[in-house]
Amino acid sequence: MPDTLLRNTLQQVPAGVSVVEQAEDLSVIHLPDCAAAIWNKAPLPGCEAWLDALNPKQLPRARLILRPDAVERSIIHLFEGAEIPACPEQDLLTADIAALAEQFSQMMTVDYIRLRLDVVQTNACRKFHVDAVQARLVCTYRGTGTQLGMQDQNNEPRCLLTVPTGAPIVLRGTKWPESPRSGLLHRSPPIEGTGETRLVVVIDPVIDPEMEI
Repeated sequence: MPDTLLRNTLQQVPAGVSVVEQAEDLSVIHLPDCAAAIWNKAPLPGCEAWLDALNPKQLPRARLILRPDAVERSIIHLFEGAEIPACPEQDLLTADIAALAEQFSQMMTVDYIRLRLDVVQTNACRKFHVDAVQARLVCTYRGTGTQLGMQDQNNEPRCLLTVPTGAPIVLRGTKWPESPRSGLLHRSPPIEGTGETRLVVVIDPVIDPEMEI
């Protein structure tokens, strides 16, 4: 096995969560017993340090519905609007988000996606939950990653795993057509008062963009 990001936590991965080594293998989310899939992806060279050095007020925020092939251009415009100077790290991040959008849209067989760039400094979504979507891709590029918990016999979530920064996770939602509920829950880590700022990219499938207006 390669020297992977999750090598120290593989024994803690909840049942129903698959850890894959390639983007295309995120498609295991379609297997009957898979509630979530984590791409055990290496961090983008230099990007985490570059993002950490940016003033949180500069970090781009967005909620867009668009075709995957428009994502890269849109991210470039967002950075330009935030007056963040172009650099190799920005190019890597932009290309990475665009590639995730393309991979996810193909996996979900949709022509449009909803793209969110969230800057989080509070305890937003701190409660364990399941999203009211068919499926969702989440990737934290700055700060602590998404936390997974499995309901125990008392229906209380236990935090079993924090997804590494820069590693995308695909999660089934309540609208997944087959066996949407598995007991697997997730949350944004509670960070309010710590001074931490997270930059999170969220991608949802859009079946009919006209219904989203």
